[in-house]
Amino acid sequence: MALTRRRPASLLLLLIAATLLAGRPAAATGKTGNIVVFWGRNKDEGSLREACDTGTYTIAVISFLDVFGRGKYHLDLSGHDVSAVGADIKYCHSKKFLVFLSIGGFGGHYSLPTAQSAADVADYLWNAYMLGTREGVHRPFGDAYVDGIDFFLDGGGRPGPDPYDELARRLWDYNKPYRGRVPVQLTATSSCGDRRVGRALATGLFTRIFVRFFDYPQCAANWQQEWDRWTAEQPGAQIYFGLPASEKTVGYVHPLDLYYDIIPVVQKAANYGGCASHLKQERDRWTAAQPSTQIYLDLPASERKVGYVHPKQEPPCCYPGGAEGG
Repeated sequence: MALTRRRPASLLLLLIAATLLAGRPAAATGKTGNIVVFWGRNKDEGSLREACDTGTYTIAVISFLDVFGRGKYHLDLSGHDVSAVGADIKYCHSKKFLVFLSIGGFGGHYSLPTAQSAADVADYLWNAYMLGTREGVHRPFGDAYVDGIDFFLDGGGRPGPDPYDELARRLWDYNKPYRGRVPVQLTATSSCGDRRVGRALATGLFTRIFVRFFDYPQCAANWQQEWDRWTAEQPGAQIYFGLPASEKTVGYVHPLDLYYDIIPVVQKAANYGGCASHLKQERDRWTAAQPSTQIYLDLPASERKVGYVHPKQEPPCCYPGGAEGG
């Protein structure tokens, strides 16, 4: 099944939550998966605190530090009040959330021209966003700290590979003085057909990888093969199935296709981590407890079509019309 169907975003998030949090049977015993949200790309998405209060997500990725290298740094949160983010991070931590900072993004204003550049960027990230205390370094989130760094290397760079493997090793080295804790966790976000982050992943230091299966035609058409390849090549990391939450995005998946066809397959991997939602969260729209919210399902009438639901089939719980719906 290709990832090409378009349906309501709110229902997609509801079904991801119902599937992962309510405990759809999984081959990886005891694992229901986490839901990751990328926050900071739209001013209207609500605050980081609100994302942590939805009850849907378990990991938040602040996006993006979109300029780095060559001594320049810039944090782009799309109009959000940066001064409020520190308190929100602390609140999210109190709710047992993990909060990461994503570096890179879709622009072309970041690069690591040399190994020394990697060392400089690691030093900056440690002291500006994590547990470092070097004087003279501005901390945008105050004394709040993120739990790690996400490598989102979709643009930027120069001809030839940048030494992101060196950046990963430098960041990981900050963990050495700490016993019993890992203050710098490393994650990566990658299009499934893009190898720009390959050298960094080869270090084996990344604990989570969020693979975007929706914006690369080969991956969307052959998602199961690509999923098997990623989980086999990165056995030491948890692999997350990345999906767009907007029906306007290429590769959007029909919610019932996700529930019945995709999640049961990806959960079979021993290193299955969960799902990653690559769009803003629209507050108050993921819960079935909103009676004024109308969600329409455009389902195929033929049982030969992907996504067909038998008229007598029980719908998944926790969405309008389901066992716990409004």
